[in-house]
Amino acid sequence: MSPPVDLARALQPRPPSPLQEVQDDRFARRGVRLLLKRDDLIHFTPDWDSAALGPAELYPPGNKWRKLALNLEAAAGRTLLTFGGAYSNHLRATAAAGRLLGFPTIGVVRGDELAHRPLNPSLARCAADGMRLHFVDRTTYRAKASPEVLEGLLSLFGDVEVIPEGGSNALAAQGCAALGRELRGHTDVAAVACGTGGTLAGLAAGLDGGQRALGIPVLRGGFLGAAVTELQREAFGGPAGHWSLDERFTFGGYARTTPELDAFAADFEDRHGLPVERVYVAKLLFALTALAEEGAFAPGTRVSAVITGTPETPAAREQPLRAPPPHEPPPQESSVSR
Repeated sequence: MSPPVDLARALQPRPPSPLQEVQDDRFARRGVRLLLKRDDLIHFTPDWDSAALGPAELYPPGNKWRKLALNLEAAAGRTLLTFGGAYSNHLRATAAAGRLLGFPTIGVVRGDELAHRPLNPSLARCAADGMRLHFVDRTTYRAKASPEVLEGLLSLFGDVEVIPEGGSNALAAQGCAALGRELRGHTDVAAVACGTGGTLAGLAAGLDGGQRALGIPVLRGGFLGAAVTELQREAFGGPAGHWSLDERFTFGGYARTTPELDAFAADFEDRHGLPVERVYVAKLLFALTALAEEGAFAPGTRVSAVITGTPETPAAREQPLRAPPPHEPPPQESSVSR
């Protein structure tokens, strides 16, 4: 068993992430204030030392370190096996953490047909960070939590620590509660795009009694309500905080889009200078804009959108891999974004 690692030093998170208000007439004419909780900037600070630490884009992206931190402590350096689709931010984050902390990672990827195709940018980043990619057919992937599939993976890969798809388990929800606590006193509604529900479960638990969390699912299926309820039971012993879901904004399903969504995202980028990640963030911002125009938020409401990541850039994919120096303390905390 490896000795405990200093996750704060190795992963370099800088909480609290910045909270920025943006002026958007679609909200302002309804008397609603739109704020962006910039978890995509959790590693981006003015004193970031790229020469020593490598580009911040190569660290666990967006809010993913919140879900991973307690799981990594529990794994204590063992090989980590987890699950995701071809565009999974969770796989990218796990691979980056493995590189930084020096432990092996295995990604079980949905779709065995992908094994014979060139890797997309997300999977290429995982492989560059040292993750072993194991492709399975979609029927097997749907049964990934069954004893039969898990036993097969354990027989193939040996003694590994298994983290579920999206990193969503009780430890992840507990880690994400800090996100809600950072928003206490600053917002009325905290909204986040949802894949597997772990961030929403923790976000709601961390808010105070006068606030509520809103989840915008990016997958079809109507399963998230039960998933969030179960995650909160496992993490907190029962319901925690006020939360709800609006499932109208999946745009066809995970990693799918439409011309309307693409046009909205491009327009939002032009309006506010924010690179809009398409799998999660675009759907969240579209949903909040539509809800504001429907009058879903009372005048005076402060609505915070959790920006969980940014689009991966070609420059980030091409950067050499560096781990932080083992004995240097991380730079001082700062909540100033760039």
